[in-house]
Amino acid sequence: MLQYLGYLIFIISVALAAGGVVLSIRLRNKYHNNVFSSLLYYEVFIYTFGFYGIWGQVIIKVLLSQYISADNLLRISDIALLMGLPFLVFAWLMLLQFSSSLSGRNNKSLFLMLFLLLNFSVLTALGYYFSKEHDIKPAVIIKGYFIIMNLIYSTAASVIILLSREKKVLLNNKDKKVLPAFILMIMIIQNVPLLFYNNELWIAVVFIFVFFAGNTFLPVYFSYLATIINSAAIIEKYKDISFDDFCRKFDVSPRETDIIREICNGLSNKEIAEKLFISLQTVKDHSHRIYIKTNVRSRAQLITLVRELKQE
Repeated sequence: MLQYLGYLIFIISVALAAGGVVLSIRLRNKYHNNVFSSLLYYEVFIYTFGFYGIWGQVIIKVLLSQYISADNLLRISDIALLMGLPFLVFAWLMLLQFSSSLSGRNNKSLFLMLFLLLNFSVLTALGYYFSKEHDIKPAVIIKGYFIIMNLIYSTAASVIILLSREKKVLLNNKDKKVLPAFILMIMIIQNVPLLFYNNELWIAVVFIFVFFAGNTFLPVYFSYLATIINSAAIIEKYKDISFDDFCRKFDVSPRETDIIREICNGLSNKEIAEKLFISLQTVKDHSHRIYIKTNVRSRAQLITLVRELKQE
């Protein structure tokens, strides 16, 4: 029974990791913004740690437990976990980079150097500590390290987003408040199982699930829940082209172009249907496709986007 449960959780972990990476790639390709490049790198590093540092422990114990002593098995497991921590450090760095870019800030080279120097100094100290004989098990130290650093960096990312600059931020005011709250909540949900973990299998299963599911949250949120101020990203790239060129760029059909013009003239869907001699449902269908093609979510965003384009 436990063996099949392990297989199931591993399959779920792979699916969640693949989904997070794929959604991040789509976001980067859709918005052409460095914000989502940082998000993609975060997903890659955090899931690399997840499979190497977390699932690696499971694989080591399953494959080697019958061939080596318990003490040697524990030492190999601790060394493998320590070697996986650099991926976790780079994941946290990308999380801070993502939140900074999202808020309109750019991290300086000095910050990046200090961040890496500090964290790799800590990892070096942990490695030296593990090389000596101590009463406290290395896994306990690493568990505390994860809890504390996860708390610090998740809180820092949340604060950065809350203090975002109005002119460059890609989120509306509501999402700037909701997103940090979710980041903190996920951090708490991930940390709580570790606080009570003491080699209990069911707690390990819970932690693995919330780790992989929680780190899928950001790409899912930005793909389906967040209201991204698309004009900020799109206008920056297409602000010097005409309306007709813009329509060709986003593969907007002639009929959809007519509907965009009437939307910008302030006509309702019903008025557009009457003017263009088409059904109301046809107008709604065209409008929905227009929103998808131009990466907007509302009439207001579409009007703002079109008005910012170069006028012929």
